[in-house]
Parts: sequence; C-alpha cells; structure tokens
Amino acid sequence: MSSRRKSREVALQMLYGADVADHGSDGDLLDDDDLLIENEEGVSESVRKYAEVITRGAIEKAAEIDAMVESYSEHWKVGRMPLVDRNILRLAAYELLYCPETPYKVVIDEAIELAKRFGSDKSASFINGVLDRVHKEAVRESSA
Repeated sequence: MSSRRKSREVALQMLYGADVADHGSDGDLLDDDDLLIENEEGVSESVRKYAEVITRGAIEKAAEIDAMVESYSEHWKVGRMPLVDRNILRLAAYELLYCPETPYKVVIDEAIELAKRFGSDKSASFINGVLDRVHKEAVRESSA
C-alpha cells in the first residue's frame, strides 16, 4: 500500500471518529490531541504528516466543502449521508480543491478505493459521481 493511500485511510479514520463523537457541533471537529498518531505500527512519519495535513484541511474547509458536496449530490443532505461516505467526500474534495499537486484522477480513484473498502455497495459509485462534479464544476471554475 502506498504511503499516500495509508495517509488517506488514517485521515478517514480520524474524521470518522470525530464525526461519531460529534465534535463537530461547535465547528471544531478535532483538536491537536485528537490528531496525534503515536508510533502506531505501520504508520510512518510521512504517512502521519500527510494524514494530518488533509485532515486539518478538511476540517478547516468543512463548511465550504459540505455546501459544495451537498449541492452536487442530488437529493442528499450532508448530515444524512452515511458517515463513511461523508468523510471520504470531505477528504477527497479537500484534495481536489486545495492540493493541486495531486492529479484529480488519483484523488478520485483513491476515494473510490476507500469507498469500496469501508463503505456500502453503493458508496463507490455515489462518491465517484459527486467528486466528478466537484472536479468538473468547482475545480475548473477556480482555475478559469
């Protein structure tokens, strides 16, 4: 498994845990203590650092990302989405919008793989559709 894929898995787990604990009620999903990944087996320094970057970014831009995701997911409110799907979308949308060094195809493919591994049978196609719209409409708009 690539280090970036592992970083995305770790980040998804952090966001999922915060969502389950409902730390988001005050807009502060995680604090610095929640982001510590201390010497877990298989978690290198580079994996930990990138996981923290995308987790913090997804949290900082959560309101913007959630509004965008909601507008591109027909008939779905973010708060009613399955936890896994919602947090995969947050991470991937953050990477699409704010990490231009990562090719959009890689971001979308990685999100689909996370959905296949952790989501429901319908998660991968749902996430693919939403992220494709985020890329086509939001990312292209901002670069125009």
